[in-house]
Amino acid sequence: MEPRHVPVMLERCLELLAPALREPGAVVVDATLGLGGHSEALLTAFPQARLIAVDRDPAALELAGKRLAPFGDRATLVHAVYDELPQVLGRLGVPEVQGVLFDLGVSSMQLDEAERGFAYAQDAPLDMRMNQDTGVSAAEVLNTYPPGELVRILRTYGEEKFARKIVEAVVREREQEPFTNSARLVELIRQALPQAAKRTGGNPAKRTFQALRIEVNGELHVLERAVPAAVAALAVGGRIAVLSYHSLEDRLVKQVLAAGATSTAPPGLPVVPERYQPRLKLLTRGAELPTEEEVAANRRAAPARLRAAERIRKDPSGAAEGAP
Repeated sequence: MEPRHVPVMLERCLELLAPALREPGAVVVDATLGLGGHSEALLTAFPQARLIAVDRDPAALELAGKRLAPFGDRATLVHAVYDELPQVLGRLGVPEVQGVLFDLGVSSMQLDEAERGFAYAQDAPLDMRMNQDTGVSAAEVLNTYPPGELVRILRTYGEEKFARKIVEAVVREREQEPFTNSARLVELIRQALPQAAKRTGGNPAKRTFQALRIEVNGELHVLERAVPAAVAALAVGGRIAVLSYHSLEDRLVKQVLAAGATSTAPPGLPVVPERYQPRLKLLTRGAELPTEEEVAANRRAAPARLRAAERIRKDPSGAAEGAP
């Protein structure tokens, strides 16, 4: 349906989730539906599974809904942010699931539609909201945030070494005329950076655009809640797979999965009680990377990092770890 949309590390994701999804009645959550490429593959590969797919972008839900229509009531699409997974499952009467997949970052549709303002390679309104019906736009962030807050955002979310130089230029410019479009911001960043910084690392605006996007959509705050909630929703034997696209996302995912796979017992106990035993088993050695062949075929796969884990026990109380 969407030839431009190539799901990243698709076969590996299916392989990692497969042992949990082969039984009749298995429920798998696609927490980041996008254009539905991963969802379509999950429904096709596991014909006895039911899919619950979540996205905050109404346009994505509409397009993916058409793509998944042939699967009928096996696919349930929900307009929500992925940290709302506990509430979504509660409304649907689903106490636990056998699989969860996250494909983080910006969808192909959002990148390819210039008017969404995600791509720095083409001039467009500085919006960057994944749900354009709510929240502040990137332009509002640039035009209204105090300088110190803008520096923090660029340093923290964009890992931008020249955050102060860029923000000083932004503040000077916005006093003359508010920012509305991306081309003006890209040009300002080019002028603000030292020559040496512009010769490496691709487009010099990349880090600033990443930082603004994360701030506008609250991506890291959402992810901090979403991954533990997804782990909590897993049945014993259930599996989670997460595709990240920058170090901040990957670090957060790594911390949550590693903590779940680590004993919490005080040191020196001769026998570790059940309540201290790990809840997860890691399925990937570190973060797995896409193959060279995949990157050659789909350049958007290049920064991808894949981590996965299996739920191996519940809390002693019988409730899932992290459940409210």
